[in-house]
Amino acid sequence: MQHTVLALFALAALLIPATYGGPEENEGVKYADRCEACKILATELQARLSETGRSHDVIELGYSVDDVKPKKRTEYRRSELRLLETLENVCERILEYNIHKERKDSTRFAKGMSQTFQTLHGLVDKGVKVDLGIPYELWDKPSAEITQMKTQCETLIERYEDVIEKVCLYERLEEKKQQDAKEEL
Repeated sequence: MQHTVLALFALAALLIPATYGGPEENEGVKYADRCEACKILATELQARLSETGRSHDVIELGYSVDDVKPKKRTEYRRSELRLLETLENVCERILEYNIHKERKDSTRFAKGMSQTFQTLHGLVDKGVKVDLGIPYELWDKPSAEITQMKTQCETLIERYEDVIEKVCLYERLEEKKQQDAKEEL
């Protein structure tokens, strides 16, 4: 599943129009390109699917007026509901990222505080007055680059939700085939 999700997003990144630098870059803002946004989305989607895949809950599907017929039961980790819930919330996780301007490659988007801000917070803690041109309360809020990447994430999911669902359905079918083959042995 992991390789398929990454391959899916790599393909999607090629299909999304490129983002070109604009006047924002003159002000020190460099938004994520399509590959960076896709890589972060794939990473977060895989992490979220791994977290929810540990559940052994069983859900009942369908309804019946007289409850005579039993409802179809399926494992949550194999359900479409799990995928939809994951897709619904995965872009929010991008707001946990920070921009690490001291890095130049795609690792400039990472969770955790950048070295620069660690140093600046350390100076403030020691009583040094630091003026960045923005209020201290906003130092730890998501930057323009991060909020833009969240928007890119939402656009990716909106455009490719059907493809993602098909890939995940295919993965579940392959997993079931392998499980059935093991049970026959």
